Amino acid sequence: MFCLNDTMRYFLCPGRTDMRKGISSLCGVVHERMGCSVRNSDVFIFIGSSRKLMKLLHAEDGGLVMYVKRLEAGHFKVPEYDEKSRSYPMEWRDLVIMVEGIRESPGQRLRRLRAERNVYTV
Repeated sequence: MFCLNDTMRYFLCPGRTDMRKGISSLCGVVHERMGCSVRNSDVFIFIGSSRKLMKLLHAEDGGLVMYVKRLEAGHFKVPEYDEKSRSYPMEWRDLVIMVEGIRESPGQRLRRLRAERNVYTV
């Protein structure tokens, strides 16, 4: 089943990524630009030049999974680059903070639109 959790390692790919790339092309980016293998169950994060689109690539039992998040308002805040790992090593909480637009100041968030939810009655 599809799942990401706090026991996994997360790496944000350095630089901007062409967000037209699919799973196979992103595997090549992981290998060439980051020197890693997608098959090690780590989660690789890619952000486009506008910082409004994010793709996550992850190997699970049985195949590769790609998650996509597109922001309608605001943009993703990118963390500091780590020269040693040639990426942005992150933890689960860092990914959640980036996706949700949470800032270090309590009570502040970057702009995000709320999804409209329909309420169905039976």
